[in-house]
Amino acid sequence: MTQLNKAAMQHNLHPFSNNQELIDKGVRVIERGEGIYIYDTDGNKIIDGMSGLWCTNIGYGRTELSDVAKAQMDKLAYYNTFFQTSNTAVIALANKLAEVTPSQYNHVFFTGSGSESCDSMIRLVRHYWRSVGKPQKKILIGRWNGYHGSTIGGTSMGGMKSMHEQGDLPIANITHIEQPAYYELHEAGETPEAFGLKAANWLEEKILEVGADNVAAFVAEPIQGAGGVIIPPSTYWPRIQEICRQYDVLIVSDEVICGFGRTGNWFGFETFGFEPDIFTFAKGVTSGYQPLGGVMLSDRVAAGVLQGGELQHGFTYSGHPVTSAVALKNLEILQEEQIVERVRDDIAPYFQQRWQETFAPFAHADDVRGCGMIASFKVVKAKGEPFSDPARAGSLCKDIFFGNNLIFRSTVDNIICAPPLVITKAEIDEMLALAAKSLAEFEQNVVPTLLAEEAATAK
Repeated sequence: MTQLNKAAMQHNLHPFSNNQELIDKGVRVIERGEGIYIYDTDGNKIIDGMSGLWCTNIGYGRTELSDVAKAQMDKLAYYNTFFQTSNTAVIALANKLAEVTPSQYNHVFFTGSGSESCDSMIRLVRHYWRSVGKPQKKILIGRWNGYHGSTIGGTSMGGMKSMHEQGDLPIANITHIEQPAYYELHEAGETPEAFGLKAANWLEEKILEVGADNVAAFVAEPIQGAGGVIIPPSTYWPRIQEICRQYDVLIVSDEVICGFGRTGNWFGFETFGFEPDIFTFAKGVTSGYQPLGGVMLSDRVAAGVLQGGELQHGFTYSGHPVTSAVALKNLEILQEEQIVERVRDDIAPYFQQRWQETFAPFAHADDVRGCGMIASFKVVKAKGEPFSDPARAGSLCKDIFFGNNLIFRSTVDNIICAPPLVITKAEIDEMLALAAKSLAEFEQNVVPTLLAEEAATAK
């Protein structure tokens, strides 16, 4: 461990990490990035198969964004959007967002992250219902194993029970339904389409349980990302929309991961065929080059919010001029280079085909799946049979990938990949060849130990 690796843990508490373990183990210090690659201070060239945290959509090293940031800093480094003021950068960004979204979305509230976007959404949903004369509609329904950030509101809205336990959460008037996880929850002989309808109807059951007059919104990701790349069957979202319209419940789409091209359309709700009343975003709006998030309102919701008087909510960095300028340039690059169309028509179909070809043959890989530029598989004891400690198996597998200079992610026993949208076919081949090598090492070197441990425990 180098002095720099040790120094990294002297003062900085790392998120979602066992920091005591990191003190002894050290961390990998990333120094620079270019395209789909990052480089650490030991000189290793690493394929970033997770786009940082699902966010570097246009890849690393795009100097156009740093040039824009410097120019904006030189002109106006900061001013707020309180006190009846604005700035040219945030005006331009709001206009651009209205341009790239479907026609019914024309108002945006800016935040600094996806977590802040979720908290702001909760406030805006309840403010909307109060403004239109239905203040009793306060309950928001999320999904177990969903993820909407790690603030108090975001953690409450999400369905990660381990996160709830650390914060005495969720807060009041937030409840959850089961996730549309076909692999884990379908009954024998049940088709994905039938399961999708059943899973959607769990929402109707919950609405009737708590009372439709009390329910403000259903909040969900088009694809559950951190929950393990749970891709709902085709019947799920259309039925969800029917239910919400029937009971006058707002639909909120969390587009923090799926937004800005990840699924082959600008937004995940377009890919899955539903129309949210509100959607949250972050990550890909700047390709991670600056922290920025937001809440986009449909015209219906915006009209209610606008009639509700002063909005008692905001952040110091809402509409920050530098982050706004960077986001605007990022969206212009997505448009000018036709990156979203390339994902839909060319690179995502190739990626998904190669993903299946690479992992389906492995004895200890199952549920090989994907959508757009998101893909996953499960590491399993055998096809259809999980390890007794699936999270440990997934983590050990991920560590082998990491040791081979390939960043994938593990969530329980799901191995996840979401590379930059600008990845080439040759780079996909390079990435998946290294991934196959890593999974073969897992099967050869780790699986026998896991099976022996299970056999010993069973005695």
